[in-house]
Amino acid sequence: MTITPFMNQGMTRRRLLGAALAVGAAVPMGVARPAWAASTAAGPVRLTLPVPTGPYPVGTVPMHLVDASRPDPVAGPGQHRELMASVWYPARKAEDLPRAPWMTQGALRAFLADAGFPLDPALGPLTAGHVGAPVHRTGHRLPVIVYSHGSGSHRGDHTIMVQELASHGYAVVTVDHTHDTFTEFPDGRVVTPDDFPMYPRDFAADLRFLLDCVEELAAGHNPDVDGKPLPQGLLGALDPRCIGAFGWSKGGTATALTMLADQRVRAGLSIDGPMQPTITADLDRPFMMMTAVFTRAAMPDVEEFWTHLRGWRLDIQADGAIHNSYGDNATLIPQAGKILGMTDQQIQDWIGTLDPARAVRIQQAYPLAFFDLYLRHRGQGHLLDGPCAAFPEVKFLQ
Repeated sequence: MTITPFMNQGMTRRRLLGAALAVGAAVPMGVARPAWAASTAAGPVRLTLPVPTGPYPVGTVPMHLVDASRPDPVAGPGQHRELMASVWYPARKAEDLPRAPWMTQGALRAFLADAGFPLDPALGPLTAGHVGAPVHRTGHRLPVIVYSHGSGSHRGDHTIMVQELASHGYAVVTVDHTHDTFTEFPDGRVVTPDDFPMYPRDFAADLRFLLDCVEELAAGHNPDVDGKPLPQGLLGALDPRCIGAFGWSKGGTATALTMLADQRVRAGLSIDGPMQPTITADLDRPFMMMTAVFTRAAMPDVEEFWTHLRGWRLDIQADGAIHNSYGDNATLIPQAGKILGMTDQQIQDWIGTLDPARAVRIQQAYPLAFFDLYLRHRGQGHLLDGPCAAFPEVKFLQ
């Protein structure tokens, strides 16, 4: 589902309305695009993302992948599923290397134009990831987490979470789900969401292919179809026996479907996933849900999925959160709002009433605590045991 200008109005309004009706959710959309007031800022400045809190600098590298086992009917005869992905990891000697952009210029320009969001692409944020930095090796392989974005979005959508995990010693592999994303390939082609239907099961197939690529990297092989050199130390650094997955919205549903189909994923996190179509198979590994709009109380499909979780399970919800509160929207929309002269109410319509700084801390703390517990078997101050004074807005749903 897509309901924000920054992360997810990549679809047309017709497709957006159709997606909203399909999941029975109310979407705040008017007949015309919003009218922006004149900006009161002295001059536009580049948007920023919060600095990750972990002990390691972050490195990142893009990869161009082709799944030769899956034909691509959109691309034409003889063409196979083509994807762009990125690997994020703890790095060393990163200070003098450039930081990766949140999106490439071509993809971001198309994204903003399609959404009708009048922001200069040159103001797009930089991430904490240093391009091509050497991998920090400690003698142990890195636990791996794969990430799936929402419908009409892109692989940078939850960079706050991704770079936070990498700064704490995880390798995180993100992917653009071609035909339901904004992505740019190495030859300059920019591909945007189209009318070819992409279902959660298609996203899950991409994730399972990504797991194959993780195994290739772990075995010392480079899966990049162009043979692009990878950062020093990346080959052989990943642990294929220690893998988690998370996703937002449709990507949350895809995370559950991936776990049901593939035992390689040991723990999964859904960020406000609608769990449609209805999932009725039992899942016996740890699964956590961060819900906002797609709650068990509001969505029968989410409640049905919850009843089939046979392993450790947790459902939390932050007061004031809406579908877009858990993600980069929480910090980027308020900054863009200042540049564009948006009112406080307009900003709240996009990201809810949860304080942006608190939203950032929640999405840094809880996913890390979950994966630390179930991939590394480390405690995080009992953050997952129940409500705590440090996060009074987070409710544990029984």
